[in-house]
Amino acid sequence: MFKLTTTAVLASSLLFSTAAFAHFQLVYTPEVNVSRAGDVPYKLIFWHPFENGHVMDMGKPEAFYAIHKGDKIDLMDSLSPMRFKGSGNEADAYDATLPVKRNGDYIVVIEPTPYYEGSEDIYIQQLTKSYLNKGGIPTGWNEPVGLKTEIIPLNKPTNILAGSTFTGRVLSDGKPVAGAEIEVEYMAAEPDMNNNSPADPSAVPMPGGALVAMSDENGYFTFGIPKAGFWGFAALGSGPDTEHEGKELSQDAVIWVKAYDID
Repeated sequence: MFKLTTTAVLASSLLFSTAAFAHFQLVYTPEVNVSRAGDVPYKLIFWHPFENGHVMDMGKPEAFYAIHKGDKIDLMDSLSPMRFKGSGNEADAYDATLPVKRNGDYIVVIEPTPYYEGSEDIYIQQLTKSYLNKGGIPTGWNEPVGLKTEIIPLNKPTNILAGSTFTGRVLSDGKPVAGAEIEVEYMAAEPDMNNNSPADPSAVPMPGGALVAMSDENGYFTFGIPKAGFWGFAALGSGPDTEHEGKELSQDAVIWVKAYDID
């Protein structure tokens, strides 16, 4: 995993294969549009959710919080360790809770402890954002939260129309990242909130490996959303930190959005 340094421009989706399916940090709750106040359960899992593949052990996050109307809500005390079981193995993960009180957008953020990937002899840290809205009132879903690297959505991330497109902008230290390699993941196997295991997959990966898009010279990328459900985007190595404990670090920006069909 690495950050491309070329200045190749691609303003629309570009799909091609990579060597393996993607690691993706999940910050998951099944319904991202709510109408009532209350505690919303989340699962934090480091996984390969498209193919219900290998699950990786998560350490305790460095930070876990939500941003609502500019206010930061610390969620570290809500974390509860659990074991999540994928199709081939199980690994350490976390349950968590987001207290939702007021209307508007909640940007839920995890800054995970770097994960050591032995097969590549590197560390991976995926700074991940997901979104929840109460009451249908927009209050800042398109604002950066100040992560070392992040993807800013240009489409409302809680109600994208299947068959339309999603556009994001990759930032590193607040500046656009040109030529970023962005892996795209469909959450075909959504976690079962009661059993700490996945539901049956709703799709299977296509041949050719991971889906990949590239950012243009201003950090923008666009991807056509072909199917309802959760879609994740990971800008690989887009962050400024490149080393951890003497080894290479891929500091990635991850965002999750949800698409719906028109009934």
